[in-house]
Amino acid sequence: MQNEQTEELRRYAEEAAAKAASGKELYAAKTDVQAKLKAFMSGMRDLPKEERPAFGKTVNELKEKIEALFAAREEELRQKELEARYAAEQVDVTMPGRKRVQGSLHPVTLVKNQLIDIFAGMGFEIFEGPETETEYYNFTALNTPADHPSRDMQDTFYLGGDLLLRTQTSAGQIRVMQNKKPPIKVLSPGRVFRPDDDATHSPMFHQMEGLVVDKGITLCDLKGMLAEFAAKMFTSDTKVRLRPSYFPFTEPSVEVDLSCFVCGGKGCRLCKGTGWIEVLGSGMVNRRVLENCGVDPDEYTGFAFGMGLERIAMLKYGVNNIKNFYDNDVRFLTQFKD
Repeated sequence: MQNEQTEELRRYAEEAAAKAASGKELYAAKTDVQAKLKAFMSGMRDLPKEERPAFGKTVNELKEKIEALFAAREEELRQKELEARYAAEQVDVTMPGRKRVQGSLHPVTLVKNQLIDIFAGMGFEIFEGPETETEYYNFTALNTPADHPSRDMQDTFYLGGDLLLRTQTSAGQIRVMQNKKPPIKVLSPGRVFRPDDDATHSPMFHQMEGLVVDKGITLCDLKGMLAEFAAKMFTSDTKVRLRPSYFPFTEPSVEVDLSCFVCGGKGCRLCKGTGWIEVLGSGMVNRRVLENCGVDPDEYTGFAFGMGLERIAMLKYGVNNIKNFYDNDVRFLTQFKD
């Protein structure tokens, strides 16, 4: 009877090991067989003492056979899994390698870096003011009180209380002049926010503000600096034209046009047949702005200018819609290289 049970348990172990198709299944089968073997061994206590040694020897031999059986099956499954892994991970060395596309900077970042290089070469320091501003720095200190009509042209996103998202990097002028005595020569790039949305405007865009304050600064210094900027940013033949304008924080104020760097001033689609392209606004720092910052306007004068980085990028790279910069279309972005 015991021999029949032993043989039956051995066959059961062989079948269980053979059916296991993975290491996990084999472990479950081995656990099951060991439980049955333990239950079989528990019958020893019911045998007469003289039969127990023979029974124990039989059980030990069966246990060794089962362990050897499962060990062999485990090695067999391991080899099969290894072969399957090798087959899945094999590499055809004759196939061409995977092409890794080199990334590039965003076109607005490219223009920003180019402008910083140009103006840093003229001695400008870099200052980046906060994007969350107070009404004082964004408007009032720039000679734009609460009832000033120009505030309607630069409406913004208000955050509650006295806080707002800045509409212009000009706010950095005030912070610089309040904390540094002339001479001042600073460039302030950064993001600004206005509720505008069309082909040439975005609710969020980038500006770069320039400020120079020293003794004897005139409009001629401004034009000479802009001529250097235009020559290095576009072409050496680019000319600068100043047109009278109005900004509350500069007096006199001027719009700056550049001769079309595509047609050379002859007239084309880019310049709408005029030969000139409006690029930025600038002017001499208003006396009231200097006074608001504790700078004596009778001793010091200065000029300021501001330009949209997207505007420069659109002109430089021939982009006709500002939204292209923010659609995150890789086909568009990868066209621009440093």
